[in-house]
Parts: sequence; structure tokens; C-alpha cells
Amino acid sequence: MLDLSQLRSFVAVEQMGSFTLAAERLGLGQSTVSQHIQRLEATLGRKLLARDTHKVVLTGDGEALLSHARAMLSIEGQVQSLFKSHSLRGSLRLGVSEDFVTSQLPAVLEDFVRSHPSVDLELTVALSGVLYEMQDNGEIDLVLAKRRLGDARGKLVYREPLVWLARDPERVLTSGPLPLIAFPPPSVTRVIALEALARNGVAWRIVCTCGSLSGLTAAARAGMGVLVQPRSMAPSGLKEIAAGKLPVLEDVEFVLVPRKGADQALVAALSDDILQKVRGLKSA
Repeated sequence: MLDLSQLRSFVAVEQMGSFTLAAERLGLGQSTVSQHIQRLEATLGRKLLARDTHKVVLTGDGEALLSHARAMLSIEGQVQSLFKSHSLRGSLRLGVSEDFVTSQLPAVLEDFVRSHPSVDLELTVALSGVLYEMQDNGEIDLVLAKRRLGDARGKLVYREPLVWLARDPERVLTSGPLPLIAFPPPSVTRVIALEALARNGVAWRIVCTCGSLSGLTAAARAGMGVLVQPRSMAPSGLKEIAAGKLPVLEDVEFVLVPRKGADQALVAALSDDILQKVRGLKSA
């Protein structure tokens, strides 16, 4: 019989790509997580994980096990929820900014969904400004998005520096007016970038506008121009432009903003889960 604790460690390592980060997320020692994986591999008689130059990755047998492991953990969560006297129930509408979705959201949400199977979670992905507008209209219960420094709304999750990115920095910096790849208004990063360029008298032109980070990343990887992103969310294949080449960008803050009138128990549970996991990732 497979051990659920071992499966939980296996799924966490796959999500985080690291034994250390998986241990942080589960609140266990790294040696415990390693033992879980070794015992699981011994039980199945197969190698499930392998290390490449950057992180831990699944083997073919690990890939085959992953969906079954998630299903078993999901069933465990449903059973626990069924017999809890105060299990959370209801629906919660979560709005998340586009850039956060592609980097950290899966790891943040998977355990919450598994632990609270009676909660219907509706996810909206959009620009931070759009999410705030939707929340003001009563369409979203909890927003996880960016705010500018000095903005008092929401509860701070973490602060992040913005950086200029390009496939070939030297080429784009000598191509005339700075070619910009940007989200459309009301993007926070777009406003910060344009204000910094204006303050320093740097000529610019928009060469690509897209509401999807994947679209912006594709344009930047094609060498079309410069993209501004939080440093930890910099897409692969792009280089950070060295300090002094372009104006300094102010930091942004990622915050949680609840809607007045939303189910406070659901909002608090998800907010606490997000704060714990994201701050754990940042400190690891």
C-alpha cells in the first residue's frame, strides 16, 4: 500500500523542483522528504526523480505516477473534509495578475484546492488594474495583484524589484528609440516604465502590446524589444539589462485585497495559505 505522506512529498518536490523548497513548503526537514522519496521508490521498484543541472525533474516513471498521486491526495482531502465538523464550504472568486499566474500560482493553489474540496474556486486572470476594477464592481472576492509603492490598499505579500529584460540588450539599446514590449493600460509595470523613461528623457516606442505574458515573452524572445517584469518572474531566454544602461525602475508590491462583503472565512483561509506559501518560497 502506498504511503500518502510519501506521495505528498513526491508531489511537492515535483512542484517546487527542489527537495529544500519542498521541505519548506511541507514544514518538514529535507532529510525527511528525501527519505519519503527513497521509500516510495523502493516500494515501487522504480526511479521517480532525477537531478539535472538546475533542479529535480521527474523520470518517465515519475511522470506516470504523478497524476495518480494527485488523485489519491485529492481523495484524502475529500474524506477529511467530509468528517470535519467545521469544513469550509461555499464559493470564492479569486483574481490573480497575469505575471503571477505563470510563475507561482500552481504551487500556491494546489494544496488549498485539495484541502478544501467543498469550496468552489473561480479564477480570473487579468492585469492588476482590471482586477481592481472588477472587484470594485463586486465581481471578485479576493485579488492577488500588484500595487505601486505608496498605495495603501490590501495586505502586503512581498516586494519585488522591476527589471529591464531583452534577448540581446546591446542591440536593442542602439536601435534608436527604445523598443518597448508592454501590457496594455492600465498595466502597473507599463506606467512605471514610461514614467521612468520620461523622467530621464529617453525616447521610446511601443513595438508590441499584448494582454498575455506568453505573448509578450514570445515577442521579447524574438528580439523585438525590451520587456519589464519583476525580477523573480523574468522569463527564460531573456537577459537583465545592466544597471546604468536604462533608468532605474521603482519596486512593485504584490498584495492581497479582499472585497467587503465576501465570505470572510473563505477569504481568510485562502489568504493565509497564499501568505504562508509565497513567503516561504521567497525566504527559501
